[in-house]
Amino acid sequence: MAQPGGPLSQLRRGHEELVLELLRKHGPLNRGELGKHCGLSRTTLYDILTELVADGAVVAAGQQDAPRGRGRPAETLTLNPDAGQAIGIDFARRGLHVAAVNLAHEIVGTASEPHAADLPWEQRAELAVSLIGSLTGAGTGTLRLGALSAIGVGVVGPVGTIEDDLGEPVEQDVRPGQEPTPHPVQVLLRERFGVPVLLDNNTRLAALGEAIWGAAAGGGDVLYLRLSHGVGGGLVVGGSLHRGAYGLSGEFGHITVDPDGAPCDCGGTGCLETIASIRSVLDAYRGAGGRADGLPDLVKAVDAGDRTAERLLAGVGDSIGAVLAAVCNAIGPSVIVIGGELAEIGTALMEPIERTLSAHVMPVTRHRVSLRRATLGEVAGALGGIALVLHESPLLSRYPAGPDLAPGLAQTSQQEDPPMNQSRQS
Repeated sequence: MAQPGGPLSQLRRGHEELVLELLRKHGPLNRGELGKHCGLSRTTLYDILTELVADGAVVAAGQQDAPRGRGRPAETLTLNPDAGQAIGIDFARRGLHVAAVNLAHEIVGTASEPHAADLPWEQRAELAVSLIGSLTGAGTGTLRLGALSAIGVGVVGPVGTIEDDLGEPVEQDVRPGQEPTPHPVQVLLRERFGVPVLLDNNTRLAALGEAIWGAAAGGGDVLYLRLSHGVGGGLVVGGSLHRGAYGLSGEFGHITVDPDGAPCDCGGTGCLETIASIRSVLDAYRGAGGRADGLPDLVKAVDAGDRTAERLLAGVGDSIGAVLAAVCNAIGPSVIVIGGELAEIGTALMEPIERTLSAHVMPVTRHRVSLRRATLGEVAGALGGIALVLHESPLLSRYPAGPDLAPGLAQTSQQEDPPMNQSRQS
């Protein structure tokens, strides 16, 4: 695969993406038909096809019957469904999740691995490469990366033109007219795979994943809330994923719940994250006399009818429900999706959320809002990263394609294609 960097490499990748897109749209074609559709010279098309076949992205589909007297039948070419096209990675606080799709845009595999919260980015990137290897045939041959076009990455925190108190860029500086300052993991993965690495907030990508493949599939106005080691979410407004100024949309965890509450890592006080994150819930349970080394112990306590755990979760659910009601009254979603590890506790948390939401949301919308549990699990953010790469869902019609979008990928994302098939499941 040609390495990126120079204009010729970018042009070649653009030609490769054009040929792959034609095969994706029209199905098997012979070289003559490809030539008519793509407009490339015969020599250029021959070189591109030779490399795509060598990489395993394109395979022979058979031979078409030729008219009598016209020589041997023409060989037709088609996409290799076992060749990888896009990878999504969610770099969560304490774990890493990856997903891969093939050239037919079918999800072919997912993998996850927990890690320490302070694991350096270099080691996180190495872990990502290892997990991708488990999907891409480093021993199994299940998926090849010859046609890999890009990687979509989710990270914790804001992704945009955010500056710290000293005026230094944080995460990714994308001021108009200036080159973006890449996130460390973008640099590491670009060096390893030689393809564009698109970056966004991981909870917003999880919202995108749930809105395309998961609990909110088909919803035009969706509020997604993830309750994990952090608390955040995403919004689909008017059929489009909402990024917000400076990439700050969906920071529901930093809505103030208790002005006299605990300090938050964001610099505020009494934010929802200080009440509804995994650490906060466990600390509160231990403070009330409960014993739990981790979330599984709290779940066992709930299942055993522990009244301390039930009362605690009822209070947490009330706080979550009040925040959701306030946002719901402002935004007007038709679907609210609750995801993250805490949501797996089930009715002990979901019932108080629903009760408080119903009590505080405007009466006219009370019976029009559907509250649902997320269905994609921990790989939702990685699947959202894939959607960001493909950029074909109508949810992304008004969403920036990403500052690291290469010319060849840009050409693909601008095609007049039908939206991603929402029936495909992981």
